[in-house]
Amino acid sequence: MNTFTINNVSNNVELGSFFESLLFTANAVLGLSVICIVVSILISYLYAEYFSMQVQISAHMSTIVVAAILKVSYVLRCVAQHGLGQEVR
Repeated sequence: MNTFTINNVSNNVELGSFFESLLFTANAVLGLSVICIVVSILISYLYAEYFSMQVQISAHMSTIVVAAILKVSYVLRCVAQHGLGQEVR
């Protein structure tokens, strides 16, 4: 019986550290994706006349890809917060 309790506590500690690292990684990716989406929107719309057509096309496509990455990282952040028992916002 004591072995089960020790294993259960060990699993909780491992899950806690997993969720902490997941939260850190999700926050980092979320911040990076916000910066990338702002840059791609600036290149696509506000400063388009300063960039070649190939760069503008790449910026438009990257806006879609980075938006998907942003959404996935936000969901992973919510999962990590829920796993740590924090308020999910």
